[in-house]
Amino acid sequence: MEFMRAVQLLKLHAVSTAWVDTVWDCEFTDIEPLDSAIEDEIKEDSEVFKKLYKQLLPFSSDDESTQNVWTVLGENEVSVKSLVAVLACFILGGKVKSPSVEQRHYSLQAASLYLLLLKIPGSVANKVFHQILFDTCLEVILKCWPQSSGKKRKKSSVKSSQGDPKSGKRSKPQKKSLEEMELDEDEEEEEEEEVYFSAQDLLKLREDVVALVQTLLRLLEKFSLKDKPQSADSCVRIFTELTNFEPVVGDLSFTEKRDVDQLESLPELAYRGLWLLCSSSHGEGNECRRRVFHRLLYVILMMRKEERSKPCLLAPSQTVLKARDQAVHFVSNIVDEQTEATLPLLRILLQHICHQMVEKAEYRASGAQAVGKLMAKMPCQEYAAFVKWLYNYSQNTKVAFRMFALDVAVALLGQDEREADESLSPDLAVYLSHRFLVHNIVYGRRSDVSPTIRGHALHCLAQCLELPSHNATKWIHELFSSSSSAGTQTLMETGRSEQTMKRRDTTQKTALTFRTIELSKHKSLAATSHHSGAGDGISPNGTSIEYQEAMALFKQRISDPKTNVRKCALETVMSLLKHSVIPCSPENLAILSERCRDPAVSVKKKAMQCLMDLITALSDNAEVQEAWLRGVVPAVIDSESSVQEKALECLDDLILKHIKSHASYRHGDTSQKLAWDLLGLICEKCQDLSRYFSKAFSVWARQQKFSTTFVKSLIWHTESDRAPGAWLLLAKVAGGSAKLNYGTVLDAWDHTVRSPVVAVATTCHILTVISNIAAGINDETKTRIVADLMGWLKGFNLPLEVISSSVDALFCLGQSENTKNTMAFLNQYCGELVSLCEEYLSGILLNERGAENLNEELLVKYLYTLGVASLHCPAKVQKRVFLLVQSILTSSEQPVSEDGAELPASQPLSQFKSSSMPTVVRANAVITLGKLCLQHEELMVRYLPAFARELEVGKELAVRSNVVVVLCDLCVRYPNTLTRYIPNISACLRDAEPIIREQTLIMLTNLLQEEFVKWKGSLFYRFAAALVDPDPSIADLCEYCLVELLLKKNPLMFSQHFIECIFHFNSYEKHKKYNKFPQTESEKSKFSLKGLTNQGKRFRIYRFLLKNFTDEQRFNITTRISQDVLALFVDSELPLDADGAELLADVFDVLSLKEIKLTAMSGPASGDEPPEDEMAAAKAVLQKKLVSQVQKKNFVENVIPMVIALKNMLEEHRSPVLKHLMAYLQVTMQDYRSEVKELFVADEQLAAEVEYNLKMFEKQKEQEQQELEQQLGNFTLSPRPKGSAAASPAAGVGARPGFATPLAPRSAQRPTDNHKSSDVLRRRTFAGMLTPVGRRGSQSTISSGTAKGVFDGRAISTPQESINEVTFGEQVSAIHYDGAGGRNNIPGEESILHLKSPEHQAPAPRQWNVESPVVRRSRTKKRQL
Repeated sequence: MEFMRAVQLLKLHAVSTAWVDTVWDCEFTDIEPLDSAIEDEIKEDSEVFKKLYKQLLPFSSDDESTQNVWTVLGENEVSVKSLVAVLACFILGGKVKSPSVEQRHYSLQAASLYLLLLKIPGSVANKVFHQILFDTCLEVILKCWPQSSGKKRKKSSVKSSQGDPKSGKRSKPQKKSLEEMELDEDEEEEEEEEVYFSAQDLLKLREDVVALVQTLLRLLEKFSLKDKPQSADSCVRIFTELTNFEPVVGDLSFTEKRDVDQLESLPELAYRGLWLLCSSSHGEGNECRRRVFHRLLYVILMMRKEERSKPCLLAPSQTVLKARDQAVHFVSNIVDEQTEATLPLLRILLQHICHQMVEKAEYRASGAQAVGKLMAKMPCQEYAAFVKWLYNYSQNTKVAFRMFALDVAVALLGQDEREADESLSPDLAVYLSHRFLVHNIVYGRRSDVSPTIRGHALHCLAQCLELPSHNATKWIHELFSSSSSAGTQTLMETGRSEQTMKRRDTTQKTALTFRTIELSKHKSLAATSHHSGAGDGISPNGTSIEYQEAMALFKQRISDPKTNVRKCALETVMSLLKHSVIPCSPENLAILSERCRDPAVSVKKKAMQCLMDLITALSDNAEVQEAWLRGVVPAVIDSESSVQEKALECLDDLILKHIKSHASYRHGDTSQKLAWDLLGLICEKCQDLSRYFSKAFSVWARQQKFSTTFVKSLIWHTESDRAPGAWLLLAKVAGGSAKLNYGTVLDAWDHTVRSPVVAVATTCHILTVISNIAAGINDETKTRIVADLMGWLKGFNLPLEVISSSVDALFCLGQSENTKNTMAFLNQYCGELVSLCEEYLSGILLNERGAENLNEELLVKYLYTLGVASLHCPAKVQKRVFLLVQSILTSSEQPVSEDGAELPASQPLSQFKSSSMPTVVRANAVITLGKLCLQHEELMVRYLPAFARELEVGKELAVRSNVVVVLCDLCVRYPNTLTRYIPNISACLRDAEPIIREQTLIMLTNLLQEEFVKWKGSLFYRFAAALVDPDPSIADLCEYCLVELLLKKNPLMFSQHFIECIFHFNSYEKHKKYNKFPQTESEKSKFSLKGLTNQGKRFRIYRFLLKNFTDEQRFNITTRISQDVLALFVDSELPLDADGAELLADVFDVLSLKEIKLTAMSGPASGDEPPEDEMAAAKAVLQKKLVSQVQKKNFVENVIPMVIALKNMLEEHRSPVLKHLMAYLQVTMQDYRSEVKELFVADEQLAAEVEYNLKMFEKQKEQEQQELEQQLGNFTLSPRPKGSAAASPAAGVGARPGFATPLAPRSAQRPTDNHKSSDVLRRRTFAGMLTPVGRRGSQSTISSGTAKGVFDGRAISTPQESINEVTFGEQVSAIHYDGAGGRNNIPGEESILHLKSPEHQAPAPRQWNVESPVVRRSRTKKRQL
């Protein structure tokens, strides 16, 4: 019999019974090797296992006529135990370290033979099955394949940015476990004993692997694993690994169930195995399918899950992505086949995908698509229920969860919207609509507490507009329309407490079981959802979100402190404009163009890219074209080279590349039309951008970008209706391009001269071209052009711009190699113009009737011509010309100051009689006089006092504005002479007219940048005063100039001037060093910020300066304040009078600011993400500890002695500054909460007071938090009246039951600018001064109905019952003192501390009854003795 012959090849009769028993006793784990002689005999036939497999295969069929193999083996006295033991010996040979090719073959073939034995009926009765050996057969599938070694698998994975994908936090690098260390050692040895495989070897190994897997599949069709859950888990694990074993050509089909022998690829075989394991024959109920879905979870997440280890991310290669798609397809097929049974598991699978998703963008996008595809298989009921779960998930405290919820929402919006059927409950129907996804999940996260989520929500909103489905766009339109009823959710979320984001999870932290994930809501959220009807946050009576409200939010996001949020907001605004959700108005387009000057480089580039996308989509829109120009063109002079390159690239793409020649030009070409439209705008509405355009062309000229063909194309376009734009380009390229066709240029000039109408822009460009080509023109042509120009200029009827260009062209035409000849030419022609102007001015000003029929426009042209011509011929300008221009500036009446005081003495303006000229003439006369002064220093010195006087007493806006320009220009020419007049110029920073303040700010910034002006005297403090300018745009401009332009040049600027800022803005002049620079009384009054009314402005400046300090500067400034200010008060060098008290109060308030705290000590700002890397977090903690020690030492040595001395002095004077000192101590001691007594060992009473105040502050915070949660849990939503302050940060602080929409003081959805607890503590301490008084005998109480300030015998500070909300401004407030020892306090007993409101006058001075708790205890002990 062939079967027995094949069995005999295994030499089973030669195997000892003792060895077999040992193998079975060792549970097939650590067996002794087979006798080498027997093993060699078996290996003599390399096909021994294949032959036996072939002979054994017929016995595995269900044919009843087949002989029983077990009977045959028994009849031939073949022991089944021996057979299994020999097979196990060869199977385990594949698990040894670095097995040979032969060992791998034998292992795989023996494993196939063993599994075939199990398939034969009767295997269980004959005890062939052994769980460990069965699992070993599965393991060798991967062990024997050479590319499945641990080392190579590691290469295919990437380190997860989050060690725990469920927590959303990055973990520190873990220490290697013992197993991993052993694995590393194995890998090192493998490198030494590396086995090389030929292509033939790999092919044969794959055949053995396929044969083994096919055998396993045949086994699973007949052999139940219901009672063997561990073996079933092993099968699922192996099959899951095989899904990514090799690439598959084409898509797998799971609907067609082919025979196992017809399946070719291993992934296809693996999915057949998983399909078999989903059968109920392999597990009770849904357990079998749960097992499969759990393993496929990690394939979908693109992770590798090893036994007893955390999952690790796989690199997103094409193979991994393909495996993910196949897994999603397989799950979808299982759901289609077994819908009712698998729907609960599908929900669990989706929840776990969401719960274990990591923050990496590529993985999130992939996971969101997978969730969308799987949710498409859900019926409406389950779909709506999962969207509801997703909504709760989107409000989880973990950033990764909220981030992924947005991605899933976008994926769902890409599908068709579902219609609710009759079986769907009304409560769930709302979740089917795309409207819910857009309004509540995507748009609902726009004000998230995390800047990452805020930015991503805006990015997703922009993505929604790009989706092919029109539903999303429709619902976004609704957000910006007045008919929207989705506003309730927005307002509800805005008022939600930050605790909403900190709800608990009911799932395990590490070993997450594959069960339903329930996300419990915070009670405030639960109450909100209950009152909102369906729990979706949408109320039928909700207040509409108006267009202005929505745009205000986007403008806030555009200015968000986080760069990523600003970039996403720009993208969203661009999409809204592109899809006509919001109109392309100048105001909306300015949002994009203004961000091209953002402080962050990446935001600038993003803004330019958004403008490019917008103009590509709306190329015909003139408003968009102008916005594009105003955003991109100025960026060519940006300080960052990469931004310049981006701007040049944009200009090149839209303009230069589309300047085509006659042969290539097409009238219908959109790109060419756009290029010429843009050039036309620069010639007309955007002429102010021409200077930036020139910078771009100078860069391109160095790059030799302008070819002869390009110039010829421009010349051809000058003869068409595109001539203005063509001449603009020619004017820019003429200086650095190849030779021009002079004939065309001269013909255009002749035509312009003969034309009765002068096109200003085009004429100026033609003159610029002539100026550039003047060196190549022959003398005859030059003479003709000069004659034309002089004829034009002497007619005095040209626009001012053309006059300037004509004189410049005249100068270029007169230039030669001989300087004398050039000067002679200019003296001849420009001198002639000066003479004509002098003659005309004399006739007007010196004749009695000259000004009767004054032509203002003509006089301005004469003055302007005089100014530009005099610059080229200073020798021809006589003193008489100065006097004539000066006489125009003389007022008809000498101005008198409003208070009757005499005006500052200055040199008279003119020897002539007073004249009354129009403002426009006087303004131009200032400019002309300034140009004359540029060439005549002696006369400039004479006229400077007149300019300064005009700035101080002049009433005409245009005149004063031009005086500022002239003085700043003279600073460049004569910097030393103008130094004494800088205070006069800087005084204009407080001018009544915004345009003068802005112009002064810009020009002084330019002078400071170029170092023509130094930071001397009061200049810095006047600059700083502009930070609180009434015009917000000027204040913002001042911030930009100081931080982005000037601070970078002088990093110590702020710290050097900070202390003197406190003295200057408080107008304190008693210090021996600070605030001693000369100022007039009017200047002092202009820039003074003294007094309580200006306190907010002062502290806005202080905060701004401190915010831009380095930690080193913050540390040093505290020491300097202690030494230069506090010490002087302690030593009585500075009197503690009213002015001194105000100054000292400011000093203590400054020391209490959170901005003065070191960055390492203050922690992350509001809305910042905590450190996600534990190593970084540990480093931050260590750094904080070290800095704290240094700061503590400085505090003890330099500050505490001053503070204690000042406290005693202030108590003696009963000064109100004492409350500021106590507030500073409380804020500072927050960092040394447990060391109060140690630090204040020199003053035990002060230590007790500080410790008490800190304790009461903490109690009050806890009480407020409890009240807030209770309030949020009980309120009901009502329609908000239009125009109410929905986002007011204090709207719900003191709310009473009568308010319609109570809002939390801090929103969990909105990034707040609220100060930290230190600032809150300081403010509360300011509200009242702590004054301990003795025991009171009266125990009467305040009636609940008593009016404010009225009481019936009871101490006003002792309420009848506890006050839940203490309002310091109400006069009725109390803090119970519980003693230094922490004893329980009885109301009305012991001392009571009064809190006096700062709004009310303090009582008459009396002797304080101050008694330290330490002294009190010691006195009590003495009495007891």
